[in-house]
Amino acid sequence: MAHLKVSVNRNWYGKVPLDKNGKPIPRNLWPKRRKFSWEARWYSSEGKRHSKSFKSRKEAEEYARVIQDKVNIGKANEPKKVTFQFFIEEHKKLMKGQVAHSTLVDQVRALNFFKKHIEDKDILLKKINPRHAESFVAHRLDQDLATATVNKDIRTLHSIFNLAVEPRGYLSEGTNPFEKIKQRKVSDKVVRFIPTEDFSKVFDAAPRLWWKTFLALAYTSAGRKDELLNLTWSDVDFENNNVSFVPKKASKKILAWEPKDHESRIIPVPEKVVLLLADMQSQADESSSYVFISGPRLKRILERRACGKWNAKSEVINNMLTRLKVFCKWAGVKQFCFHDLRRSCITNWARHLPIHVVQQLAGHSKIETTRKYYLSVGKSDRELAREIQEKVVTKLTNY
Repeated sequence: MAHLKVSVNRNWYGKVPLDKNGKPIPRNLWPKRRKFSWEARWYSSEGKRHSKSFKSRKEAEEYARVIQDKVNIGKANEPKKVTFQFFIEEHKKLMKGQVAHSTLVDQVRALNFFKKHIEDKDILLKKINPRHAESFVAHRLDQDLATATVNKDIRTLHSIFNLAVEPRGYLSEGTNPFEKIKQRKVSDKVVRFIPTEDFSKVFDAAPRLWWKTFLALAYTSAGRKDELLNLTWSDVDFENNNVSFVPKKASKKILAWEPKDHESRIIPVPEKVVLLLADMQSQADESSSYVFISGPRLKRILERRACGKWNAKSEVINNMLTRLKVFCKWAGVKQFCFHDLRRSCITNWARHLPIHVVQQLAGHSKIETTRKYYLSVGKSDRELAREIQEKVVTKLTNY
């Protein structure tokens, strides 16, 4: 049975000094005449003995207190020795199905970039230190990458190395090489807000019911592009004017899909949008249960899936952004993307609803993301600020 007590003892070294008669001095004189260090000793849960030496007793006792806390909860074992390459391969297997496919792709990409920078393909995971992390970040910045991209690498690798600590046990606590690597400061992007008059022009320019419905739903539900494309008719509640963004399990005619951050949510939508959906359903192809994926397109996707040529990164419908830009040009409106429709919807919500409600409707995992919409300054805010200053100026008698 493993000992639970972490002890602090003298660790004698060198030969035992001799007395005047050439005989080894007695043991009670060793502390004064024989060289020694102070050593903290403990046993792992597997019964293996471990120790660490210090110059002073105070240092050894402070370290022993830290180790004692770990022994008490069964975390004093020596980390397993694995290579960085082994860790990457294992990570790919373990995280498959636990995170979204796109998230795992980003994680593996960051790990491979980091491995390539270290160059030593056989390096042990425990040998990777903060200097490697700092050097990697500097290298990425030298490649003229966007600061936001480098920050994403820092966040991604920090979270992955945390997994190496707990639950995998390959690194000791406090040895995450990215633990103290700070993200670089980056200016917040101005939230692109599409006013109703601009949206109306683009809506009118859209040539088909399919496009009008997709744009209207994006503008009023804050649905992400992939959330809207993976919407099925069973997700539309015509009676209560709601749409649901929920995960899908793969079946004969359904593609596997999960919302970002695995958050399902129910979104209320205006009656006019529901009427557009009803018109869409009346014209829908019965061979497809999807709102925006036609029967022929779904058949093609399923064929590719059967051949192993389809994954979550593949485009469900091609060239959508190109078409949207054309509509903006026809409407005489400054170009915007699909995510700008989502941002505009969230901004409209933020003007009337509490922040926790908007966070849930938008599907934000962090409240900080939602808060940006409450702190953003729109055109109407600037106009109001101007009116206030105009009133101040009129009261100046010498201006």
